[in-house]
Amino acid sequence: MNHESGTIRSFTDLDAWKEGHKLVLMIYKVTKDFPKEEMFGLVSQVRRCAVSITSNIAEGFSRWSYKEKAQFYSIALGSVTELQSQLLIARDVGYVSNEKFNEIAERTIKVHKIINGLIKSSKAIIHRSHP
Repeated sequence: MNHESGTIRSFTDLDAWKEGHKLVLMIYKVTKDFPKEEMFGLVSQVRRCAVSITSNIAEGFSRWSYKEKAQFYSIALGSVTELQSQLLIARDVGYVSNEKFNEIAERTIKVHKIINGLIKSSKAIIHRSHP
């Protein structure tokens, strides 16, 4: 980000991506302790889902139309919700402690809110440009 002007020049400047990236790192760390037999099951699912969040934010950022941006940000939002569901499963089968679950769940809520803001601002721009 250009700190003098506050312009966002890259997807890595977006708070949604930054917070999503922290979430991805948390997921990779916590899934290292899952049972080895889950490597191609829940571990793979949870990791792919988390990576999908930041990937769709990045792809949305690169789109020219705000309609497309909102579409990719919406997909990222869906991935956050999917991740929340998978984390409940991981907790309920005993792969994640309640404490770790709560920590990650708080991060997912934060990411969800920020992405929701991106979607709303993209849609507001769409509505302003089509009176």
